[in-house]
Amino acid sequence: MTTDIFGYLYTATLTGLAVYAAHIVVLVTLYLWRRREAPPPLPEILAAELPVVTVQVPLRNERYVVQRVLRSVAALDWPREKLEIQVLDDSDDATTSLAQQEAARLRAQGVDIRVLHRARPQGYKAGALAAGLQQARGEFLALFDADFRPPPDFLRRTVPYFAAAPRLGMVQARWEHINADYSAVTRAQALLLDAHFTIEHIARNRSGLLMNFNGTAGIWRRQAIEDSGGWQSDTVAEDLDLSYRAQLHGWRALYLPHVTAAAELPPLVAAFKQQQYRWAKGAAQVFRKLAGPLLRTKQLSPFQKIMALLHLSGYCTQPLFLLLLLLTLPMILYNPQLPTLAAILGASLTIPPALYLLGQWELHRDWPRRILAYPVLMLLGVGVAWSNTLALLDGFAHWGGTFARTPKFRLETRRGEWKHAAYRLSVDHTILGESLIALYALVAVWQSLNRQQGNFLPLILIYACGELLMIGSTLFQAWTVWEHRARAGVKIRQ
Repeated sequence: MTTDIFGYLYTATLTGLAVYAAHIVVLVTLYLWRRREAPPPLPEILAAELPVVTVQVPLRNERYVVQRVLRSVAALDWPREKLEIQVLDDSDDATTSLAQQEAARLRAQGVDIRVLHRARPQGYKAGALAAGLQQARGEFLALFDADFRPPPDFLRRTVPYFAAAPRLGMVQARWEHINADYSAVTRAQALLLDAHFTIEHIARNRSGLLMNFNGTAGIWRRQAIEDSGGWQSDTVAEDLDLSYRAQLHGWRALYLPHVTAAAELPPLVAAFKQQQYRWAKGAAQVFRKLAGPLLRTKQLSPFQKIMALLHLSGYCTQPLFLLLLLLTLPMILYNPQLPTLAAILGASLTIPPALYLLGQWELHRDWPRRILAYPVLMLLGVGVAWSNTLALLDGFAHWGGTFARTPKFRLETRRGEWKHAAYRLSVDHTILGESLIALYALVAVWQSLNRQQGNFLPLILIYACGELLMIGSTLFQAWTVWEHRARAGVKIRQ
């Protein structure tokens, strides 16, 4: 009886993962079907008819990149009298004075720029955006995080689309990467984001599916924000939340893959894990908040609803993979008879890599070199499974929460150094769970070899290596920062 239970659980877990693999197959199919469609032509607008645009730069403790982003947004090609820049500053360090100094210099050149500093920030990024909206004079709002460098023609290539489509609520541009080649960690993240922005966004947007706003490198119509309930801080994924609410209110989204803005990828494994934790927790909260309205709305077809729910619950693959690992040791010990279907379900786990391969093939001529980073991405993805599982539980159990920022260090291409930076990420409590999972995986490897159960060996080896990479790199990077600061006598902060 016990043997049968483990077999059923293992097959059920494979079935859950196969559902999300099928979701990827659908997206890839839609992408291949729609990828040759040209984006809508850029409408022509007379200079006198150009609307007022407010550029919002939300930031907190970004001393290394604040001046760069302000210079970039000030260089946007838009009539000066119709361009307003809001620096939404929630910092409690030198970032505020640097922002004020740069803003004063730009104002002297005729740029309409203000630093709106909140000494007691509430609602984190959502709260800052909501507070800025109350003072903004623009009909449209362009958002850029502190680590972004928009090109000068960004507004010229995005804002005119709103004039031709009264129900267009948001326009999202594609992210590029300032420092993709900085390290193996940044190269792996570039694979992840390229697949999202190239395959997933195009497939969803051109097929009439709901898509998400990515929080930056995009434009919002003010009326769409207000009509959809505004920025809300009951989730830590305010961008995903608002974009779904807006589409449920009948506002359209437009994705422009040919319009890009470059940003910095975090070089620290701990920063990547923290970022993934926030995204996973926020997605769980948005799913919890909007699953009901999604199912009840009459505006969407059953197919659109299913794809939207799979999109919002995408991080649920993390606890499923974790459960799959935990079941491998009992499977090795009891060796239950699995149905033929289990082999087919297991084969579906080989589908996700095609998404990343296709993303690189579409974007880069040197894709064979870039795709070599996939093993690192796979190990990172496995390594954050425990942390992301905790994030999902946190998101399903609680509203809101701390918006943990991802520190940026002004890393460009392969230049720059993070060891000297004043910001740090400490080793958190999740490392204990990761250590136990790594130990469990190693025991499973030993038992697999001892009992000659080679079918499970690839999975548990990947898990063991992924957790060891996560633990080792986190401790090594934390030690490197601590040692550097100790020698220099520099005070470090979160």
